[in-house]
Amino acid sequence: MNMRSNIDANAGAHRAPRGRLLSVLLGACTVAMCIGSAHADSRDQAKRIHDRIAGVPPAAATLDAMAADIAAGRPADAAQKAMDSSAFYTVTLKNFVTPWTNRDQTVFAPLNDYTATVIGMVRDDVPFNTVLSADLLYVGNATGLPAYSVANNDHYDQLESRGLDLKASLVSSTQSSLTGLPANATAGVLTTRAAAQAFFIAGTNRAMFRFTLMNHLCHDLEQVQDTTRPPDRIRQDVARSPGGDSRVFLNSCIGCHSGMDPMAQAFAYYNFDSTAGQLVYTAGQVQPKYLINSDNFKSGFVTPDDHWENRWRNGPNQILGWDTALPGNGTGAKSLGQELASSDAFARCQAEKVFKNICLRAPGNAADRSQINAMVASFKSSNYKMKQVFADAAVYCMGD
Repeated sequence: MNMRSNIDANAGAHRAPRGRLLSVLLGACTVAMCIGSAHADSRDQAKRIHDRIAGVPPAAATLDAMAADIAAGRPADAAQKAMDSSAFYTVTLKNFVTPWTNRDQTVFAPLNDYTATVIGMVRDDVPFNTVLSADLLYVGNATGLPAYSVANNDHYDQLESRGLDLKASLVSSTQSSLTGLPANATAGVLTTRAAAQAFFIAGTNRAMFRFTLMNHLCHDLEQVQDTTRPPDRIRQDVARSPGGDSRVFLNSCIGCHSGMDPMAQAFAYYNFDSTAGQLVYTAGQVQPKYLINSDNFKSGFVTPDDHWENRWRNGPNQILGWDTALPGNGTGAKSLGQELASSDAFARCQAEKVFKNICLRAPGNAADRSQINAMVASFKSSNYKMKQVFADAAVYCMGD
């Protein structure tokens, strides 16, 4: 072998085959691309979670921290970080809750004590199954705000018009200390001024029951009609032969009133005085609105007190999942609020509302329904923390 051939042979011994070298290079590029892609995906997912929860882009440091959580397999931690944003409270939660506070169910209503109290409860991880029964009220603590008033909404109007950070500004207090209501007559958001103005004004107080059912159990009266319940607690103002036809009462009216009237009796001592602009509570004295139109059916029920009974614990509305640890009856709005918020329907309603708010769509398939079931279980096991429900929904929909 000549010298040139020897050199070529030695060089070949140290040189990888062209095909193998190309494969190694391509493999290295593929690994780098995968790492980069995963990093990009985690950042995209982090941004999507933050956008859905807070409605605003995350700060750079927040995005980095959330992306790191997702890359490490902790997306729930990333969702919790998104809920540190003030916008989650001032924008997302305000828009989420406001429709519950008015008959039109519009988001275009002012901040009020009902909305502020729910926002505060979510921020502070107050068990949300107390939202219909707690002696609780959140107010602002910023300098220059007018004091909370039972007769107007000025306190919250100022809190909103000044653009104050609700996450930082809201502090917990009690209705009994601020409004003069006896502690046993307080019933969470049901006895806030905003709720009273919307649902206790005029009428027969059935509106408070109906809208509570809609807003917190996600059922309207048509969905819970049950003509098999006894009609003995239906008030006198309900005609038994509307238009001269008793079949209308037996096939329609009784379906709602036989269940609603025994429970709406819990509100018998409440009214909203539109002249004074405030909630009125008359302990031991039934409001006259419960006794109106008595000539419609003289033999109808005459409300004597605020004792209520849940007759939907039997019949088809057992499906709402009533808590068997509770007696199913009581006196006043507080115990009724506990009854309603202890049901499976209450927990499921919160999960469904949050899912729609965060995922921007209603649950629509088997996977979605399975997710709702998981969110309900997680909600209960977390001691009814609403932030847990928001986190679960955001993680599930971060790929949407």
